[in-house]
Amino acid sequence: MNIIVCIKQILDPEMPPSKFKIDSESKQVIPPEGIPPVISPYDEQAVELAIRLKEKHGGKITVLSLGSNAASSIVKHALAMGADEGFLLADKAFDGSDSFSTAYILTKAMQKVGVYDLVLCGRQAADWDEGLVGSIIAENLGLPLVTLAKSIDVADGELKVERVTLDGYQVFAIPMPALVTVSNEVGQPRLPSGWGIISAARKQIPVWGAGDIAADLSQVGGSAARRKLVRLFIPARERKCEIIQGKEVAEASVKLATRLREAGVI
Repeated sequence: MNIIVCIKQILDPEMPPSKFKIDSESKQVIPPEGIPPVISPYDEQAVELAIRLKEKHGGKITVLSLGSNAASSIVKHALAMGADEGFLLADKAFDGSDSFSTAYILTKAMQKVGVYDLVLCGRQAADWDEGLVGSIIAENLGLPLVTLAKSIDVADGELKVERVTLDGYQVFAIPMPALVTVSNEVGQPRLPSGWGIISAARKQIPVWGAGDIAADLSQVGGSAARRKLVRLFIPARERKCEIIQGKEVAEASVKLATRLREAGVI
């Protein structure tokens, strides 16, 4: 069973809020000093699910990541967990790509990888939380799609996918190849073993540019983006306290209701 897993490098979600800074002019987040970026948690859970399937059914796991050269660290993290090979998609032409362009780039990379039975993505990136890339890849490749998976198994040549809902879960049977986005209900990802870390550190991660995957440059980068970031800001949170008084409870209640109406709360 050949599995492709898409992963993304993000700022560490566990970093102190005081370390989070932005540049309002360039509309970019400023990387905090001393806190290295990490693999997006949902993507790490997708890697974990892929490894569980490999342990049960055999096969090969290929990891793809789109980003700067620094993103090779999360590819190596996935290899240390148990993935077999990984590729980094890095090219200045990719800068400014939105979800549609990102999905296009990953689609072209998957076509270069070749044969696969299953594509796994995190349910959404833990930085922008858009949750679009996996679904767009499925559309690009014409694959069956199930989102928000909590578990996957293979039976009778089909994928049996449990999908999370608000009040339980659904079970789908879909043919392969297919694409599934993975939710946090998968559970805690495994820690890389010592030998896995050593082995991954020794590997040179291949880097593919636009030419390597035969990407159409008109489909990537900021010029191809279908949405525009108008403003990036840290919201100001103001806290105010107003004491409502009255000689009796009834009087205070009337004053409170009047004040809430004035504030537009009720």
